[in-house]
Amino acid sequence: MRDLMIYGTSLDPDQERRYAELFQQLDLNKDGRVDISELRTGLAACGLHRREAEEIVLESDINHDGLLDFDEFSQYLRAHEKRLRIMFHSLDHNNDGQIDVGEIQHSLHKLGVEVTMEQASRILQSMDRDGTMTIDWNEWRDHFLFNPFHNMQEIAHYWKHSHMFDIGEQLTVPDEFSEQERKSGLVWRQLVAGAMAGAVSRTGTAPLDRLKVFLQVHGATSRGINLWTGLRGMVHEGGVFSLWRGNGINVLKIAPESAIKFMAYEQIKWLIRGSKEGGNLRVQERFIAGSLAGATAQTIIYPMEVLKTRLTLRKTGQYSGMADCARQILKTEGVKAFYRGYLPNTMGIIPYAGIDLAVYETLKNAWLQRYCVESADPGVLVLLGCGTISSTCGQLASYPLALIRTRMQAQGDKIYIYNTSRKHSQGSTVSNRPR
Repeated sequence: MRDLMIYGTSLDPDQERRYAELFQQLDLNKDGRVDISELRTGLAACGLHRREAEEIVLESDINHDGLLDFDEFSQYLRAHEKRLRIMFHSLDHNNDGQIDVGEIQHSLHKLGVEVTMEQASRILQSMDRDGTMTIDWNEWRDHFLFNPFHNMQEIAHYWKHSHMFDIGEQLTVPDEFSEQERKSGLVWRQLVAGAMAGAVSRTGTAPLDRLKVFLQVHGATSRGINLWTGLRGMVHEGGVFSLWRGNGINVLKIAPESAIKFMAYEQIKWLIRGSKEGGNLRVQERFIAGSLAGATAQTIIYPMEVLKTRLTLRKTGQYSGMADCARQILKTEGVKAFYRGYLPNTMGIIPYAGIDLAVYETLKNAWLQRYCVESADPGVLVLLGCGTISSTCGQLASYPLALIRTRMQAQGDKIYIYNTSRKHSQGSTVSNRPR
C-alpha cells in the first residue's frame, strides 16, 4: 500500500483504507476520479444536498479541473477531519472522549442558542448509532465527514434550523434568531427575501385570487361561473391587464406587514420571556406570540386589506388608483369602512396559525423519526410538502371567517357582475351597499 503524503505527514494505514473505500464508493464509473455528479449521487444517499457537493469540490479541487483524484479527495478529508476533531474536543468538556446531552446544551448556550434537554436529545439521537445516548469520535466524524462545516457556529446554525425552529408559515409563527444573527443582518435579509418571494408568488396567482374574491362576494349570483368563464369575463370587461387588478396594493402591503409583525413579535416575546434573558420560547409560547403579532400587524395595515378587496372588485373606470379609491371610500362611507370585516379577520388568525403550526410540526417530526435516521435535515422538498399540507389545513379551517371578512369588506361598493352568456360580455353592475 502506497505511502500517501498530506501536509507533510503520511496517512496511517487505517485512514488510507477508509479513504480508499469511500473513494471507490463515490467513483461510480471506476475511472479513478470523482466528478460533481458522482459526488452528488453519493451525498444524496447520506441525506445531504447538492450544495455540499459543490462546496467540497470547490475546496478540494486543487488543479481546478472539476474532478477529484484520490490525492485531492484524501487531502480534503484529512483537513476536514482535523477541523472536526477540534470541534469534537470543544464539545467534550470533561475530556472523557464522549459527548453527552448536557455538553451539547452547554455548548449551544455559549453560542447564544438556547435549547431544552429534549431538543438537545433529538440532536444527539441523530448522530447516536449505537444507542448509548453519547457520541464518540467515530460517530461524530462519520456524521459530519461530508458536511463541509468549518466551525461550531456553522454546526449550531445547522442544528438550530433542522431540528427545532423550522416552521412552515414563518410569517404566522416567526423564527427564533440569536443575537449574533440579528447583528449580522440575517433577520432583515430573510424579511427582504420573503417579501420579494411573496411579491413574485402573489403576482403569479393574482388572476386566480381576483376570481376567488369575486366568487366569495357574489355567492348565489355567481352560479354558472367557473374558472374559465370567470377569467374570460374579466378579460372581456377590462382587457388582459384587468386580471391583475388589486395586485399592486396586495404586493405593497407585504413589506410593512412583515416588518410590523416581526417587531411586534420581538416585543411580545420579551414580555412572555420576562427575566429569562437569552432564552427562546417554547412552541406554545411562540404560537401565542405569533398570533398576537399577526393581530397587531393586521390592525395597523387592515385599511390596505379593504382597499385591496375594493380595487380587486372594481370595474373599468371606477377608480383612478389606490388614492382615489381611498378618497371615495372616506367621502361616501367614512373611516369605519376601512375596518369592515376586521373582527372575523382577526378571529381567523388563531385557527390558521394553530393548525398550520401543529400539522407542520407533526408531519416534520414523523418524517424525521421514520426516514432520517442518519440525517437531521429532512430536505427542502419534505419541508415544502409539510408546509403545503399544513398551510392547506389552516386555510380550510379559517376559510369561513375569510369568506365573511371579504363580504364585509365589499359592502357599500358597486360591484361588477360578469355575464357568462356568449351573447353578452358587458355584464351588469349591482349595489352591494347594506340596506
